[in-house]
Amino acid sequence: MADDSFDEECDYLFKAVLIGDSAVGKSNLLSRFARDEFRLDSKPTIGVEFAYRNIKVGDKLIKAQIWDTAGQERFRAITSSYYRGALGAMLVYDITRRATFDNLKKWLEELRHFGDSDIVIVVVGNKFDLEQKREVSEEEGRKFAEKELVCFIETSAMENFNVEEAFLQMITQIHKITSQKNLEAKIIEGMKTPNVGNTTILHIDEVSATKKDTSCCLN
Repeated sequence: MADDSFDEECDYLFKAVLIGDSAVGKSNLLSRFARDEFRLDSKPTIGVEFAYRNIKVGDKLIKAQIWDTAGQERFRAITSSYYRGALGAMLVYDITRRATFDNLKKWLEELRHFGDSDIVIVVVGNKFDLEQKREVSEEEGRKFAEKELVCFIETSAMENFNVEEAFLQMITQIHKITSQKNLEAKIIEGMKTPNVGNTTILHIDEVSATKKDTSCCLN
């Protein structure tokens, strides 16, 4: 399922990053999504690691390249450079550790400083399986996302709850934005086409529809 090469049959290669404090479950979210694996003894990420997975959106095959960034402070200077070129980001916190939620604003500021202006952002409250130890309510997470105009979802990498949905929401929204940009570029290019008689020729390919409108994942 994971492959370090770009397949010729893929229509797009999308880069996305996982960011957030250390030990919030970023690595297990990625391994669950890419390989359907979960490790209780998962070790902290050193620098940056990544994995691939091919995803079908509409009639397009997308190769999702997901980067798992270290949450430790000493790696912040290293990981910030990996924001560049990312089309999507998952901002992950641990629902059982309020400090990881309180630090979201700092991570979001860094992401918006180094990342692209139209990057798709999903706030992810992980470790839903530890509901009895919850320190951050779902409503708090949702309100934060609404205030920052980003998407929100709660997950459990351990129980494989909402993991697929979280990644698919992000990837589908990236595809939607990319398709719109491609359409706009084709329209602009078509407008530059010289007139033939009194008719201007526009060559615009049909843009494939996404599975569902995920302009906001606040569900």
